[in-house]
Amino acid sequence: MVQVYFVFTTKFFPWLTLIVVLPIFGGSLILLFPHRGNKVIKWYTICICITELLLTTYAFRYHFQLDEPLIQLTEDYKWIDFFDFSWRLGIDGISIGPILLTGFITTLATLAARPVTRESRLFHFLMLAMYSGQIGPFSSQDILLFFIMWELELIPVYLLISIWGGKKRLYSATKFILYTAGSSAFLLMAILGICLVGSNEPTLNFETSANQSYPVALEILFYIGFFIAFAVKSPIIPLHTWLPDTHGEAHYSTCMLLAGILLKMGAYGLVRINMGLLPRAHSIFSPWLMIIGPIQIIYAASTSPGQRNLKKRIAYSSVSHMGFIIIGLGSISETGLNGSILQIISHGFIGAALFFLAGTSYDRIRLVYLDEMGGMGITLPKIFTTFSMLSMASLALPGMSGFVAELIVFFGILTSQKFLLMPKILMTFVMAIGIILTPIYSLSMLRQMFYGYKLFNANGKNSYFGDSGPRELFVSISILLPVISIGIYPDFVFSLSVDKVQALISNYFYP
Repeated sequence: MVQVYFVFTTKFFPWLTLIVVLPIFGGSLILLFPHRGNKVIKWYTICICITELLLTTYAFRYHFQLDEPLIQLTEDYKWIDFFDFSWRLGIDGISIGPILLTGFITTLATLAARPVTRESRLFHFLMLAMYSGQIGPFSSQDILLFFIMWELELIPVYLLISIWGGKKRLYSATKFILYTAGSSAFLLMAILGICLVGSNEPTLNFETSANQSYPVALEILFYIGFFIAFAVKSPIIPLHTWLPDTHGEAHYSTCMLLAGILLKMGAYGLVRINMGLLPRAHSIFSPWLMIIGPIQIIYAASTSPGQRNLKKRIAYSSVSHMGFIIIGLGSISETGLNGSILQIISHGFIGAALFFLAGTSYDRIRLVYLDEMGGMGITLPKIFTTFSMLSMASLALPGMSGFVAELIVFFGILTSQKFLLMPKILMTFVMAIGIILTPIYSLSMLRQMFYGYKLFNANGKNSYFGDSGPRELFVSISILLPVISIGIYPDFVFSLSVDKVQALISNYFYP
């Protein structure tokens, strides 16, 4: 019989365990309580999210030392001794940014949603369960625990899409679960391979696995298994087709979590596992990443203008921006990797904000197709202003976070010791073409939505639609402020990751 037991190994209060389990535990109480009204349930959920965000901030403030590249806040509880499976959690410079981003975006997504009238308790429980499922992979320091948390968030996302989505919600939800669950099979096989085929004593610990040595052929197989799983989640072409359909049908609060956090889980996995645990294989595959990244930027930027559905157009812009993350990882340089991490944070804010504004626009005009819109600039000036500013952030306007992130990725290519001068110049040129295409779909989207006269009636008077209220303005400004702040002073984000990035890149040796 497998013996299961727990050992408290930390010298402080188990903040990380509380951070991971609090949302799903608090959400479970919603199902037990009698129905008290939709507003009560919503504000209870918001209180749980705010408490979670404060706990995360507290843990960061008092237990995270910026001058150390190794993990600062760790917890290790022995779980199943039979194969060294532990409840092992940790925060370092790479994970703290996505963890804080998860808390911030989830809180705003819960606040952003209008009161749900159908199955309100289930909706808010799933939002909190998804919160735990997204915090878990960022804080896991055990590979099998990482997989469990990776799978945990699939169920809430599937139900949120299939119950509260649009007309094609069942098709989109089924496509999402088939892509992500199917790719998880490769993830599990790679995890079992790393656990059982190590040259030293097999282990599931991230820190110990980073020092393991594998035959090159096996390392390549493990790398491919992990890469397929993370490529679907990121997404990387051609495994991206679930994303536009899912965003096109999902509730906009769900879209905020998908664009702001879920896509970043795939990018984080590439950094933490593919780069951190399998350096030789990553060095072999990095030229392919440097080819895929620019292709993805140009392909998605070219496809986006052809999308009539507003949320699908924004979804393709997300696919395009994820290409910069791939390029930063493929450059195998400190500058490029720091740029990728900054892009993860930057696009988390911008993507969530754009889907929120798309949802608030739909709440007023009940239109989803861009060629049916027009004239909203006069009718909805507040939405027009915030939408325009965040679209400028998406197309990398100087002074916004997107500009700094993409610029650092450019520098990462040029400073990379992995590639010769001419390939670097060629890749930079192709990336520049993609950046030129970005304003085309962003500005055409603004033109179709906010200019013209389609929302005017036959007498020439514009139809009345209520503009952004205090709640919606608060959400928009709350996201816009960090976008501008990072654009003006990105060094705060870099100060979190620079030491850990330096330690990770030191594992790579150039010819």
